[in-house]
Amino acid sequence: MTIGVIGGSGIYEALPLENVSTKSVSTPYGEPSEDVTLGELGGKEVAFLPRHGEDHQHTPTGAGYRANIYALKSVGVDRVISTNAVGSLREELPPRTLVVPDQIYDRTKHRTPTFFGEGMVVHMSFAQPYCPEMVGHLAESAREATDADVSEDGTYVCIEGPQYSTKAESEFYREQGWDIVGMTTIPEAKLAREAELSYATVAGVTDYDVWKDDSEVSLEEVLENAEANQESINAVIEHAIRTMPEDFESEAWSALEGTINTPTDAIPSETRERVDLLAGSYLD
Repeated sequence: MTIGVIGGSGIYEALPLENVSTKSVSTPYGEPSEDVTLGELGGKEVAFLPRHGEDHQHTPTGAGYRANIYALKSVGVDRVISTNAVGSLREELPPRTLVVPDQIYDRTKHRTPTFFGEGMVVHMSFAQPYCPEMVGHLAESAREATDADVSEDGTYVCIEGPQYSTKAESEFYREQGWDIVGMTTIPEAKLAREAELSYATVAGVTDYDVWKDDSEVSLEEVLENAEANQESINAVIEHAIRTMPEDFESEAWSALEGTINTPTDAIPSETRERVDLLAGSYLD
């Protein structure tokens, strides 16, 4: 197995990787946020990518999501552990809580959520946006590896950003029964599914968004709590990698089966070439 990790550079710096190297990957979808860092941990192969770049230079909308997922797929990754900083929409999920969500509500507007198109139509199930097996493994790892409060399941509403929510938006999200709000799980989760990667996230709560009367989210608060969450998240990632089951099975690994709606002979040759890494076995 090769386990992909997407998050901030603090994770890479904390992971005790061995036999470390970097690989520059060119993709049909542009350049990844950074080179892929490869290494070994606990006998497992690991590939790391910082979502926003090494110096956090890419916005939540501008990050190279397609290139990042494609790059991880190209180096042999079959499962991805993601990390996110999020705001809480629930009193019982205070800052510095870890959440492993199982659902997503997509409120983004300006992001490309698919590898396909251009003469190739794919309709894929996304009822369970995070791999249930990976969700369970990450939640168990969080409980075993940290003293942090851990919440398993819940809905992550993904907004466009880079601005935080208005008070009206935050209150609306709460009325819908959603649990956390962030800016980066979409389109990453959709693309991971299209690439047939098992994908889930561990999210660190940094603030109460703006719904709480005595709370007004600020970058200072977010960064302070994100730094405090980092130690816990690092411990979760390391534990999850070391204990990743060898007999792990995921429905995501065959997610493209039966989803391509365009006859193979009608798909333009340039499109087939572009998606060969992702869908080539279904187009032969």
